[in-house]
Amino acid sequence: MNQSRCPVSCYNRGMATIKRFEDIHAWQTARELTNLVYQFTSGGEFGRDFGLRDQIRRSANSVMLNIAEGLDSGSDSEFVRFLGYARRSASEAQSALYTALDQNYITKQQFSIAYEKAQSSKRQINALISYLTKSKTHSIKEPSAPYEINLPQDDQLDYSDHSDQ
Repeated sequence: MNQSRCPVSCYNRGMATIKRFEDIHAWQTARELTNLVYQFTSGGEFGRDFGLRDQIRRSANSVMLNIAEGLDSGSDSEFVRFLGYARRSASEAQSALYTALDQNYITKQQFSIAYEKAQSSKRQINALISYLTKSKTHSIKEPSAPYEINLPQDDQLDYSDHSDQ
């Protein structure tokens, strides 16, 4: 990845270039969400509900992972695609939080904090998607390598039948 370009991360003109996924606010928020989820799921009945525990952990962690993978994809369209996956993973985590609340694995306060953290990450992801789809002046796409194809001219081609050889 070319570190000197002004990539996807330049949400507004004049912002510093983000060279690492750790610099993306949506990733930072997703990390906070993941840490909350791991705190909630490390003990008690929640920790013993392996299916729900593993699912909510995977969905929260997937938000971070897709943002990171998308940034390194090399094109705006690919990054937008991965941001879409990240946003859907945040929604999945929010849905799993309802199950955890309904099963009394977490308190209403814990639910609200984690739900809002996921919502905040989704808003940040949406802002980044909006920027990328509207902006044509900033791109993370790597420049194409120049190449040249030298084809023979028509008068240099041999169209004779060589089937008898």
